[in-house]
Amino acid sequence: MGIIIKPVVTEKMTALGDKLQRYGFIVQKDSNKLQIKKAVEEIYGVEVTEVNTMNYAGKNKSRFTKTGMVKGRASSYKKAIVTLAEGETIDFYSNI
Repeated sequence: MGIIIKPVVTEKMTALGDKLQRYGFIVQKDSNKLQIKKAVEEIYGVEVTEVNTMNYAGKNKSRFTKTGMVKGRASSYKKAIVTLAEGETIDFYSNI
């Protein structure tokens, strides 16, 4: 599996993409900024100027069911915000 797991397609990230040419990706936890930059440039054929990364810790989750309370934990992940060069865009919906 590659460095990039999946793109983050939300309302907020779409607005950032339209205004500032910034796009979000869920990436492997052990990847660094140089590896992320290289992977995005290879996959999408764009020029990356900046990469910001964030590590998210998994949250405790619980819910009530017929059999009682079910407890669990959401997975932790790493998110990367990639800024593209002026005039570059990524179209996530092109191959639908």
